[in-house]
Amino acid sequence: MEAAAELALRLRAAANARLARYEPLALAAAPLLALLVARLAHAAASAVADRGLVAIAIAAVKLLPGVSSYIAAEKKKVVDKMQSGGTSSKNNRRTELPTIGLGEEVIKDLETLKAKDVDWQGKCSGTVYIAGSESEGHFELINKAYSMFSHTNPLHQDVFKSVAHMEAEVVAMTAALLGSKEKSSGGQICGNMTSGGTESILLAVKTSRDYMRSKKGITKPEMIIAESAHSAYDKAAEYFNIKVRRVPVNKEFLADVKGFKRCINGNTIMMVGSAPGFPHGLIDPIEELGELASRYDICLHVDLCLGGFVLPFARKLGYPIPPFDFSVKGVTSISSDVHKYGLAPKGTSVVLYRNHEIRKHQFVAVTEWTGGLYISPTIAGSRPGGLIAGAWAAMMSMGLNGYLDSTSHIMEVSKKIQRGIEEIPGLYVIGKPDMTVVAFGSDVVDIFEVNDIMSSKGWHLNALQRPNSLHICVTLQHTTVYGEFLKDLQDSVNTVKANPGPISGGMAPIYGAAGKMPDRGTVRELLVEFMDSSC
Repeated sequence: MEAAAELALRLRAAANARLARYEPLALAAAPLLALLVARLAHAAASAVADRGLVAIAIAAVKLLPGVSSYIAAEKKKVVDKMQSGGTSSKNNRRTELPTIGLGEEVIKDLETLKAKDVDWQGKCSGTVYIAGSESEGHFELINKAYSMFSHTNPLHQDVFKSVAHMEAEVVAMTAALLGSKEKSSGGQICGNMTSGGTESILLAVKTSRDYMRSKKGITKPEMIIAESAHSAYDKAAEYFNIKVRRVPVNKEFLADVKGFKRCINGNTIMMVGSAPGFPHGLIDPIEELGELASRYDICLHVDLCLGGFVLPFARKLGYPIPPFDFSVKGVTSISSDVHKYGLAPKGTSVVLYRNHEIRKHQFVAVTEWTGGLYISPTIAGSRPGGLIAGAWAAMMSMGLNGYLDSTSHIMEVSKKIQRGIEEIPGLYVIGKPDMTVVAFGSDVVDIFEVNDIMSSKGWHLNALQRPNSLHICVTLQHTTVYGEFLKDLQDSVNTVKANPGPISGGMAPIYGAAGKMPDRGTVRELLVEFMDSSC
């Protein structure tokens, strides 16, 4: 004991002797300097982890004299190319009210403007999900429902009780399709109608963030998504200051559960699974993600914006659909669009939660406003009651039998399109589509050049990346024209094989270059410039 004390005294004396040569101020500043260096090193390491060395190096190069102005000039050329003649239309826009109102004559102006739209019937991937013309059949029904309630606003529930009633029923009927009647759901499924899938996703993310802050005290939230998850999650992350951990998909183009697990930490608030994902129409392993969510006590949102009104009926029809809804333990929220395969008017979606305790974190309550006490369930305050009426009318008019029938048609046509694409030499289908989205690429031809040829034939497909590919989202509009689609696709592939290279006015060079650019910041700037010049 005495030896140890003596050793300590010797060490202390030696340390004091060595430090005596330094100024006291230097000794005091040294730990602070060391702390500053450590923080800078940590910040640098975080920047490299988040952005990558290539992006940081490119950002440094942009600071060189002349480089920035050159890049700006090149960006302008690309944006002008992307506009493809849109500038003249923008220049012809009215910028002031007419001096004398047009009255009923304005309908003629509307008809003139409408006539400039492209011929969309049967030619668009997704976009329009209802069969036939917009002036007949189911279109006419939901338009009539909308017009009956176009003056209403569910913000004023005391006045428009009918709209509040219809919204509650739309939510309840949607929830029933997605597992609310199953014992494993817990029997408390609740939700609200929103303006679309993006708002449903925004609300689910915001709610999960606030719920986990209340439950675990998380103040630097992170969420884990697959790189195939919809871009609305990135929008939510920007809006609500949440860090995104993006995980590459596995060989089957599905969410990589092991990759998700590696990203979970003390700041993780939620994970996202898609059923199906927008790019390839594939259902992520929701059960496995649910097990992870339960084990680590975090939220799991299932994106059913595309599949909410197909998968429940496809399952009833005997298609091999894996579990995807509230019957899966660990699922805390779901988004499902009624305006897609629910065949409701545009601007109608539903966000659902496993219980009321979670949903309470969606609401915003204001108590100190001079205008009175205020509470709002969704992002919008005033909402169009006509859209709620249109959604209710769509669901009630279709019924279970109607949705089974429409699902049968689109699933059958989707499989025919999948088989047809697989038979075209030079093309391959990505993954094993679970639903009504068929994505395809090529190792033989430039798929974006194929897309340009298809566009010249009037088709509007979705261009994808990683890998470069296209997809068609099959709707009731395609049930009578899928043969024409496959013939045009075959002809387009043959044309590119015979005459490779971009066509005049085509977008293939831009899509191809954007996919290869290592500086994703420049690609982002191009998109922002394009949007800013378009609206």
